Amino acid sequence: MNDIKVYVDVVVSFRKDGVMLPRLITWEDGHKYEIDRISDIRQAAAMKAGGQGDRYTVWINGQQSYLFFERNSSLTGNNIGRWFVERKVA
Repeated sequence: MNDIKVYVDVVVSFRKDGVMLPRLITWEDGHKYEIDRISDIRQAAAMKAGGQGDRYTVWINGQQSYLFFERNSSLTGNNIGRWFVERKVA
């Protein structure tokens, strides 16, 4: 089995110090998952699906998962990056 990147819609909030915090993930089938808490934020590689970015360790319904923010290399414009998760492919 291999893992692939699945780009997802994410609702975020920003703290006054500029830290971006994901709050809700919309999966590719449209199902919405509320993030209960974030236990870690760090720069890290997506070891299974490839790529790297800011890795958020999130908890959804008592389950730990990783959510990645892949930054856009362009410093201008409205597209600052994309969110993805790793999904297993049979």
